Amino acid sequence: MTDTQNYQLETELTLRDSDHSGLTIHAINLILAKLNDTPNSCCLTFQVTPELYHHIGTNALFNLKPELRSAPTNGEFDPSTNIEITASLKPELLPHLTPHLNDIQTYLKNLSQEQPDNPLLLTENWYALQVKQQREGTETGYRTFWDYLSPSLLNAEKIDSEQINSAIFNFFKDWADDNLSTMGTQAISQALEEVANSFEEWVDTSLSSISEETISQILEPMVKAFEELADATYENVDSKFTISNTSILQSIINFFTQDDWSFTKIKGEPVLQLLFQGQNAQWTCYAKAREEQQQFVFYSICPVMVPENKIIAMAEFIARANSGMVIGNFELDFTDGEIRYKTGIGVEDASLSFALIKNLVYTNVTMMDEYLPGIIAVINGDVAPEKAIAKIEYVPEITAI
Repeated sequence: MTDTQNYQLETELTLRDSDHSGLTIHAINLILAKLNDTPNSCCLTFQVTPELYHHIGTNALFNLKPELRSAPTNGEFDPSTNIEITASLKPELLPHLTPHLNDIQTYLKNLSQEQPDNPLLLTENWYALQVKQQREGTETGYRTFWDYLSPSLLNAEKIDSEQINSAIFNFFKDWADDNLSTMGTQAISQALEEVANSFEEWVDTSLSSISEETISQILEPMVKAFEELADATYENVDSKFTISNTSILQSIINFFTQDDWSFTKIKGEPVLQLLFQGQNAQWTCYAKAREEQQQFVFYSICPVMVPENKIIAMAEFIARANSGMVIGNFELDFTDGEIRYKTGIGVEDASLSFALIKNLVYTNVTMMDEYLPGIIAVINGDVAPEKAIAKIEYVPEITAI
């Protein structure tokens, strides 16, 4: 018989990522499920600021890998409202909690202060299940692969392969509805491989009694079925390349598919979300089709946010950086401190060619990567805006011989 206990926390906790950097979260509650008086699963719900969520998403903390997320509902997150994450603890760590359930809030708070490297406080030992945000009477967010494949399935005395198979199938069924028509076979195969690897890793660390043969029996038919579906879908997408009257959204989908980018279409919006790895950092990008205005816009979102006390200095940096820009410009949101680089073009009756999109996209990410060290230097207070720009844009004089 399953017994569920809900512990209200309402306290600040400091967790640690793989680099042992601290992340302060607001823990809301912890739900512990028991089966025959034995802990079966543990879920922690907590809130983070949009800035911290950006860091979590960019670095795939709490096992929040892009390939394992469903498409978001109701558009993008509001950058000024906190975001709620529900995460499940690795099953093998459940015994760490059981002796302290009479005062779990005090126990976790003491751990946070006295044993910062305790396994319970490491983000890698938690699996994000759901991410959501309440705003203006509506809720936006998404589910992850881990929410379909409950930790309780891997903590049972005997693995129910049918139940696991069903969980994986349901995840990919929902995932496919939002992604198969906008992704090439290579990107889909990578996502399938990521799910397979993540599943095997979880099984290895949670229940060593499962054999590799059993894992293969669960995964292989599933992977084969979805790869066949991906091939068929890609053929349909590929046939659209020959249509002269291609929509702007389809044109950018075609580009990122051909150029081997992994991306997710935001549900209900003509927007693609992507990740780009530069020389100085990794950050999120958005490609937006404005069909009615006949425009294509591409954004790079700076991976660091500007604190309030640095807004004026950063505004000067942005103004100096934009001076003389030919393609695109930096933008600074004074409300939340977000910096983005924007490139765009009006299409009208002209075709949005592969070369044109490539120029706008790669100019964009190159500029973000080039100016990012200066942005960070200004935020950290190491360099004045004028000197930061001078260091980036310095061109040595060539002395004639």
